[in-house]
Amino acid sequence: MTDIAAGPRDWATEFDHTREDYAAAAPAIWDELRERCPVAHSPAHGGVWLPVRHADVTAIANDTENFSSEGVIVNAFKPEDLAPKGYAPPITSDPPFHAGARRLLLPAFSPRQVERWEEATRAACRELIDDILQRPDGLADAAVDYAQHIPVRVIAEMLGLPREDGDRFRTFIHRIIETPGQHADLPYEETLVHYLSQVIIQRRREPHRDDLIGFLLQAEMDGQPLTDEHVFGTIALLIVAGIDTTWSALGASLWHLAQHPEDRHRLVEDPEVAPFALEEFLRFYSPVTMARITANDTEIGGCPVPARDWVLLAFPAANRDPEAFERADEFVIDRQRNRHLAFGLGIHRCLGSNLARMELRVALEEWLARIPDYELADPDGVRWSTGQVRGPRTLPIRITSPQEV
Repeated sequence: MTDIAAGPRDWATEFDHTREDYAAAAPAIWDELRERCPVAHSPAHGGVWLPVRHADVTAIANDTENFSSEGVIVNAFKPEDLAPKGYAPPITSDPPFHAGARRLLLPAFSPRQVERWEEATRAACRELIDDILQRPDGLADAAVDYAQHIPVRVIAEMLGLPREDGDRFRTFIHRIIETPGQHADLPYEETLVHYLSQVIIQRRREPHRDDLIGFLLQAEMDGQPLTDEHVFGTIALLIVAGIDTTWSALGASLWHLAQHPEDRHRLVEDPEVAPFALEEFLRFYSPVTMARITANDTEIGGCPVPARDWVLLAFPAANRDPEAFERADEFVIDRQRNRHLAFGLGIHRCLGSNLARMELRVALEEWLARIPDYELADPDGVRWSTGQVRGPRTLPIRITSPQEV
């Protein structure tokens, strides 16, 4: 766990979740901190706390009085005076505004509504796999050529946005999630703010289209139409949180299966294990770390934390805590008891969990039906994303025996 430029790093006081050395070694770092300093603190980004125990993460997620969601992405530019609405409702909303903003979106992500998108998701997966299998050398990047496209296509279709804008979505996500605060000099025309502002102006002229943006433009809260700021923030949330999270979980699952043929073959030969495997992928490779801002002077696990400080809500670290899970440091494909926190908990538990599970399930089913045998082509070429959503950004693989369907 070293950084070439900075030398050895004390993770208890020098961690930075936006650096590649942290991203590459994150699970080992959490294990070390859990034993030595379970509430770490770093001066990065103006100061940020990192609790890694399941009990502490759970307590923070359930304490909306002392831990505000006004800011959920650690950044040098800390939001202020935006509560309780926040800039991307409902994820950045506190009570009492949060309940109404979340209630608006729940029907769109119900199991019945998610079923509508399953065939479109399968079609996207098959099209991407067709392209991969046409390559004569059997080489591909399972992240770049597959995982990163699937949720982009699904969310674009749900919102009624052009599929061709997928590359722009990926750029926005990289700037906002992986390298926050590093693009202050970007021309306005290249920002997500400009993109969505133009979308809303255009869609106000045709508000009755049957998609999520059309729904938001016609929705009301407390008898009043949603403001442009509310619509903007919710669309931004769906683009950022609905894409990067799922492709990261899928990429990590494919990375695991490339190195564990016994798990790969079990999934192919024993379909009944698939639901358990899906939940174990979500536990062991949870992609999402949220953030909170302390609303008051408070404490985490007995450690005093002043008001207005950043706190990383590390769900992935909590999911590897041996106090909460047996054999927590092992991937157990048929794990029976698995109350993981991959989708968070409390009032902000991910409202898109049904969609994410469907996309992950379908993408793995389609991949293993056509590519049951593959391996890492270049283990050193795998790069994990920095920031608060962790998953492989490059995943070079070699297909050893494709299946014709």
